[in-house]
Amino acid sequence: MLSKWFLLHWKVILVSLTLGLGSILTPLALHFYVNTATNTRRYTEASQVPKQKIAIVFGAGIYPDGTPTPMLADRVDAAVELYKQGRVQKLLMTGDNSRDDYDEVSAMQHYAVTQGIPIEDITLDHAGFSTYESCYRAKEIFGIQKAVLVTQNFHLPRAIYTCKNLSVEAVGLGTPDWGSYNKTTVTRYTAREKLSVLKALWEVHISRPLPTFLGKFEGIK
Repeated sequence: MLSKWFLLHWKVILVSLTLGLGSILTPLALHFYVNTATNTRRYTEASQVPKQKIAIVFGAGIYPDGTPTPMLADRVDAAVELYKQGRVQKLLMTGDNSRDDYDEVSAMQHYAVTQGIPIEDITLDHAGFSTYESCYRAKEIFGIQKAVLVTQNFHLPRAIYTCKNLSVEAVGLGTPDWGSYNKTTVTRYTAREKLSVLKALWEVHISRPLPTFLGKFEGIK
């Protein structure tokens, strides 16, 4: 009876299996593609990074008291190191300031200033609500054509790929992730990144949406 049912429905079963397998393999394959495409542009030591004028530091959350989360602090620490080594001259802090009581970029600025970075060498992008929007605004609002991107290793390939396809010639400094934070947290972020890559490819190659906010040009001198 089961064999007869299978013979009658084998095409449906085959299609279902193919679609199911494809839904798993496609994100993995595209994630591999983005990693491969950015491999020569990623560094893990500040001393290895080619000199550029500007480093773009991506937001990664703040606590209710306005202090950076460990991931965000590590990103700012890495940018500070680039600055102190003379690898960059300016820092663009880009993140979420969508509410009066949530201001990632001011927290990033304050943290960098406490480590000796002159406040005049820090520019704030209050409307960097996503990697795509941060890269888009870096070019269109701040006039950035080349930059060092600073973020965790799991996020860096997508950040570089996105900026590069939005006309920002980017290399990146990746900060440690595995072994630096709770394993469950990093596993969740890494898994989510595979889906985020799909969204990024859609945005840069197909939909090209405008950021939530644009505004007037503010170039960085």
